[in-house]
Amino acid sequence: MLLRHRAAGITPGPANTTQGFEHLDDGWITVVRWLQANRVECVLVGAIGEAVRGNVHAKGPVAIVPSPYRRNFERLSRALSEVHARLRLEVVARGGSDTIAVKMTPEKFARGQRWTFKFGEYELDVEGRPEGAPGYHDLLYESARFEIASELSVDVASPEDLERYSQLQKTGVAPEITITRNAQVENA
Repeated sequence: MLLRHRAAGITPGPANTTQGFEHLDDGWITVVRWLQANRVECVLVGAIGEAVRGNVHAKGPVAIVPSPYRRNFERLSRALSEVHARLRLEVVARGGSDTIAVKMTPEKFARGQRWTFKFGEYELDVEGRPEGAPGYHDLLYESARFEIASELSVDVASPEDLERYSQLQKTGVAPEITITRNAQVENA
């Protein structure tokens, strides 16, 4: 295998967060640097998105919505393979493992479902295209770019989109807002 096609591995180290982002978890920074080193285009959602936008109490795995192009899915698949990522299981049987081996391919990511991974001490959620949630391009259009650490800039979904993905993760259903206006008729 040519080295230029080899995916970058995880390299833990000091986070070196920029001012205002000291509350970000070092593990999050490590995962985001790893994604950047592998040239995976994505928008941050989930706990890390909330934390970047100011929620100092946010906890959870790094959650991303990847760019829906085959080349990007190939980069993500190759990167996950390089770090021996395993699928996280939500329910663990007594004495069983909390992960299962899975071989990711661009075609699996293209299906648009949600994937939860664990590699070493790190966790990554790859959000698909759930019904009622904005896709990558809509998220990117409304996102803001933050420099969270030295030489590490990220696109973070808007607060409204972060709330949508949070609701989806909790309930499995996108929030729906219905506005009705009743015209008041004056009696003469």
